[in-house]
Amino acid sequence: MGKEKLRVRELILSEVIGMELSEATRGNKTAMQLVGRIDDRTAKIVVVGVGYVGLPLGVHFAEAGFSVHGYDVNPKTIDKLNRGESHIKDIPSDRIRPIVESGRFSATSDESILDDADVVFICVPTPFTRNKTPDISFIERASETIARHLHHGQLIILESTTYPGTTIEIVKPQLDTTKLVEGEDYFLVFSPERVDPGNLIYTIANTPKVVGGLSEVSTEVCSKLYSLIVGEDKVVPVSSPTVAEMVKLLENTFRAVNIALVFELSFLCHRMGINLWEVIDAAKTKPFGFMPFYPSPGVGGHCIPVDPYYLYWKGREYDFHTRFIELAAETNLRMPDWVLQRITRVLNRAGVAVAGSKILALGSTFKPDCDDARNSPALRVIELLLHHDADVSYHDPYVGKITLGQRKDDYAPVLEHPVDIESVELTEDAVKSADLVLCLVNHTDYDWDWILSNCVRFFDTRGVSLQYPQYSEKVTLL
Repeated sequence: MGKEKLRVRELILSEVIGMELSEATRGNKTAMQLVGRIDDRTAKIVVVGVGYVGLPLGVHFAEAGFSVHGYDVNPKTIDKLNRGESHIKDIPSDRIRPIVESGRFSATSDESILDDADVVFICVPTPFTRNKTPDISFIERASETIARHLHHGQLIILESTTYPGTTIEIVKPQLDTTKLVEGEDYFLVFSPERVDPGNLIYTIANTPKVVGGLSEVSTEVCSKLYSLIVGEDKVVPVSSPTVAEMVKLLENTFRAVNIALVFELSFLCHRMGINLWEVIDAAKTKPFGFMPFYPSPGVGGHCIPVDPYYLYWKGREYDFHTRFIELAAETNLRMPDWVLQRITRVLNRAGVAVAGSKILALGSTFKPDCDDARNSPALRVIELLLHHDADVSYHDPYVGKITLGQRKDDYAPVLEHPVDIESVELTEDAVKSADLVLCLVNHTDYDWDWILSNCVRFFDTRGVSLQYPQYSEKVTLL
């Protein structure tokens, strides 16, 4: 393509997508060809890892007209997706089925699918070991796999949450073994995922995307891709992948620290006899300079319990100790034990020992209205109660079975052996016969008025009882 034709093509693309390209991008033939395929939706996309982050991402691009392949190592997940069935509540099967039937989406464990990929998203887990050291082996393996199939014109985007420097220090060296040059032959970007399970208001389609490429060209090409999903005004370019990586950690560490502040205040307010819920409700009337955070049984999911440790771990490389962040993480970890302590006191005052007490726990996920129980504090509370010989049953409309006491690389259980528990039916007898009904998750599916009217005692870790003051005598707020 001659320079004049290339400029005409660039002007057409700028008019269609609404984003002006830099001279560096206009002068890169490989980049312009990829931008062209992105614009006319002929770019082939592969999402490595089709879990809570990868699947929603892949579905949005397939619905936008792209051909998307999910690459995963879990055969059950692959088979289910290829039948048009979803394994994630936020993406119902009726969204999977049409894009599978139309041929715009499929799943596979065959890495050769990367040979024809124009865009590759890395959406793999980034857990921690038991001693709070990052486990980036999934990113390393994904990078090695992609490197075996890397070719001219590919855009590689890492979305997995990780410590600042991962894209440059881990991903790029693997891709550079191919002798292809980043910014000229291929394009490498970090763009942090912002998936919020159970959130029906903010999705991938309307949440701004932060984009940090290793080169100006990489940032622009990636920005054009995301602009087709979120809109040009919601693409936020930054100067480097390292900045983008730190953006993600700042977002979640901000929340972790503020949550820890409220948790610590809950300890103090309990000792002082002050209703912290009332304090927060009054404080949030201030129209500026305050953001409400609330007590709960703890923090869960993949982000809040994990992300602060990335900074803690990376900081040591620079002889820097993030004491404030570490203290917040320690405070957050204490919360399930505090819930156990409070429950024990409630039962003791009623003349009921924890051992042998009948407790009905409501909810097992880490947040309401989702099926995600990763690192859920609700599970930890239930496990602690079982460890103290309580007779615990649970109900969750989104999770039919839980496994407790299972030793993992990033989790040390208190139970000697794993225990499987199935969700019980939420009947009047189940509520009335319990010595204590324990609210662990505030799912909107629950009829709290009915539950409160039928229970003997109610321990509220989520503030759901505040709307029903008529039952205050049987309620204990966290």
